Amino acid sequence: MEKLTQREKTVLKLITQGYGYKQISKQIFVSTHTVKAHISSIIRKLEAKNRTNAVYIAMIYHLLDE
Repeated sequence: MEKLTQREKTVLKLITQGYGYKQISKQIFVSTHTVKAHISSIIRKLEAKNRTNAVYIAMIYHLLDE
């Protein structure tokens, strides 16, 4: 499992709060395309099946506590 960047952790935290692509893009001042790229990277790095699974993995390994 690859280490997440600080930006990816921020995006993941916003996902756990129920934010969608557009809401996340407004929160971190990037395009929705960039948010989708971050989420794809998170899923790949955590070897998750989808974004829900990525959140689950992050919580198990306490990746959002760092």
